[in-house]
Amino acid sequence: MSQALPDLKLLRIFVSVVHHQGFAAAQRDLNLSTSAISTYMSQLESQLGMSLCHRGRGGFGLTGKGELFYQETLRVLGELEDFQRYAAALKGELRGNLNLGVLDSTVSDASLPLAEVIGVYSQEHPGMHLNLSVLSPYELQLAVLDNRLDLAIGAFFTRMNGLIYQPLYREQHWLYCSERHPLFGERRIPGEVITQQRMVGRGYWSQAELARHGFKHSAATVESMEAQLILVLSGAYVGYLPEHYAQPWVDQGKLRVLLPATFGYQAPFSLILRRGRSREPLILTFRDLLKAQLNSS
Repeated sequence: MSQALPDLKLLRIFVSVVHHQGFAAAQRDLNLSTSAISTYMSQLESQLGMSLCHRGRGGFGLTGKGELFYQETLRVLGELEDFQRYAAALKGELRGNLNLGVLDSTVSDASLPLAEVIGVYSQEHPGMHLNLSVLSPYELQLAVLDNRLDLAIGAFFTRMNGLIYQPLYREQHWLYCSERHPLFGERRIPGEVITQQRMVGRGYWSQAELARHGFKHSAATVESMEAQLILVLSGAYVGYLPEHYAQPWVDQGKLRVLLPATFGYQAPFSLILRRGRSREPLILTFRDLLKAQLNSS
C-alpha cells in the first residue's frame, strides 16, 4: 500500500533533479552521489506507486504524471515555506531563506546600492539565509515565476504574466568601441558608418529591440555584460555597455563612446516578484529597505 504523503526530503530531491535535468547534474546541489539520488527517487516512486521520470541512455525526462506531480510539488513546497515564514513573522522575527536574483555587472552601479541593502538586511534579520544568483533577464523572470527566486532586480524589455514589476531607476547605456577598433581615433563619424560596424547583440534582445538601438543585425551574441565587454575590448566589434561598468576602461583610454547624441539608451530597472506574494514579510522587508536606500542616495 502506497503512502498518502511522501517524505518532504524526497520531494525536495525530486525538485532538484527536475531543475537540473538529471541525477548527475543535481549532485552538487544535493551533495549526494548519483546512486544515492537514484535510491531516493526510487523510494519516492515506490511511495507514490507510479513512475515519475525516464532515465537512461535516452536522457532524463518526466513522464506525463511526473510533470503533473512536479507542478503540484512546487506548489506544496512553496506553501510550506510561506507557512514557515508566517509562523516566524508571528513571533516578530524573520527566519528562512531569501532567494534574490540580479543582473550581472551591477556591483559598480552607484544607482543600485545592493551591497549596502544586503548588509543592513543581514544585520537586522540574522535568522535569514540569503541566496544570491546572477542570471539573465529571462532566467530571472522564469525563476521568480516558479518560486526559485523570491525577488529579482534587473531590466526587463519583455514582461511575463504573473509577475509584478516595481520601477526602481534607469541605467544609462552607450555604444562603445575599443582602442583596437578602426573608429577609435576617428572624429565626426557619420551614424551610417557606425551602423555598418560589426555589433555585439544580447541574446535576450528581439530583432525589434536590436533595431531600436540602431542596428539591423548583430555579428556576435552574448548573455552577460562581462562577455560583451570582452568582445568590445577585442577591437573586432562595437557594443552597448552600462556607463558605470565601462567607465574604468574609458578612464584608461581603452574604450570610447561612439556618437552619444544618436547611440544611447536608458534601461529601466525594476524589482520583480510573483503575484500573490507581495504581502509576505521577507519580501516586504527587503523591498522597503531597498526603496528607502534608493530614496536616500
